[in-house]
Amino acid sequence: MYACICHAVTVADVKAEVAAGAETVEQVGRACGAGTGCGSCHKRLAAIIMGARSVDDAAPAQVLRAG
Repeated sequence: MYACICHAVTVADVKAEVAAGAETVEQVGRACGAGTGCGSCHKRLAAIIMGARSVDDAAPAQVLRAG
């Protein structure tokens, strides 16, 4: 699924940029172009970033519980 139609950036692309260290819509835009066209995807990008960061933050706790 596309996160940014203007630049054909997928949700997976955005999540990969977050995993690589991007923390803001602007940083994702600099890395892959998402959100640098019409800007209508900024809220979607922010939600994807927040969701990806939440998963990353929860991962260590899940590992500790499983071990």
